[in-house]
Amino acid sequence: MKALVFHKINDVRVETVDDPIIEDTRDAIIRVTSTAICGSDLHILDGFVPQMRNMVLGHEFMGIVEEVGSGVSNLKKGDRVVVPFPIACGHCFFCTHKWPTQCENSNKNYGPDGGLLTEKASALFGYTDLYGGINGGQAEYVRVPYADYGPRLVPEGLTDEQVLFLTDIFPTGWAAADWGRIRGGETVAIFGAGPVGIMAAKSAWIMGAARVINIDIQQYRLDMAKKAANSETILWESEDQVVEIIRSMTEGRGADVCIDAVGMEADRNFLEKAKAVLNFEKGTTKVLETCLRAVRRAGVVSVVGVYGMPVDNFPIGRWFDKGITLMGTQAPVQIYIDHLMSLVQEGKVVLNDIITHTLPLSEAPHGYDIFKKKEDNCVKVVLKP
Repeated sequence: MKALVFHKINDVRVETVDDPIIEDTRDAIIRVTSTAICGSDLHILDGFVPQMRNMVLGHEFMGIVEEVGSGVSNLKKGDRVVVPFPIACGHCFFCTHKWPTQCENSNKNYGPDGGLLTEKASALFGYTDLYGGINGGQAEYVRVPYADYGPRLVPEGLTDEQVLFLTDIFPTGWAAADWGRIRGGETVAIFGAGPVGIMAAKSAWIMGAARVINIDIQQYRLDMAKKAANSETILWESEDQVVEIIRSMTEGRGADVCIDAVGMEADRNFLEKAKAVLNFEKGTTKVLETCLRAVRRAGVVSVVGVYGMPVDNFPIGRWFDKGITLMGTQAPVQIYIDHLMSLVQEGKVVLNDIITHTLPLSEAPHGYDIFKKKEDNCVKVVLKP
């Protein structure tokens, strides 16, 4: 089959690789009909999450069931499904406590410690050997472990584009808002106007927020947030400027909820990059630190941007003094997806309005290039195998 293969930093290619096969009774083989490029894929491309061997990337995908293992009774050949990006068994301590992203059984490198290069959480499709080493879905076919727990049937009448983002970015945006404890009337400031930031904005409105603000360094992304999520927008010029604007909008207090939908690959100047090198750091906590300033006292900072490295001089004193609740991890998609599917089916949310580029799988490297470089007003790339 054809698949997008990561070789080394800044080197991905569409190549012919072996077809996946059933390896366990709970496996399924899916013929991929749509897949997407995610900002988290760029963490591998850029070397922020290390990967030493070749690997098929991609954790946002859906398609048609081609084959199932003997232990899968809820799916059959021909079923059309969307597949959550975390891989989880459905039966361990964490799965039964509604935390499939902490599954004890799906990742051979699982452990309780959550170290830098050891003892990670659940496996993720196409997301390095640290997270299970399981090939992803930017391919013509993909093996889906624990297929009796993860994949969800797509209701009749819905297109791929309407439901594809239930695999990751909509549940991730929903998690960000949910962890923010939005109950109605809040001001929510979302750092990032990429796909996840826009989905977080859509989610905040559904949960009853009174004001939703997206902050970004790219005007075209802010334009998309305003168009697709009816957000107020702030063009980032400096940390102080953003914090002051948010405080001016909230009687000096700060936002009730700040969402970090950017993570460790935020834009940095030369001095910030030099500091990271001196401290043996990868990336930056610039956005997270700004959230801690921009949120009100006793507010919530919700983090769905990825962080993978320890950092020096983190402002823990500000977190303590302000009484901020800080929450973040990979989104527990399996817990949210059924409710979110119903929102799509009932027309209460539209997800496909952020797609700016639809390309054949053969052009995936080009899709990565324009997404990474923020060229051609690229917000979201969908690939068609």
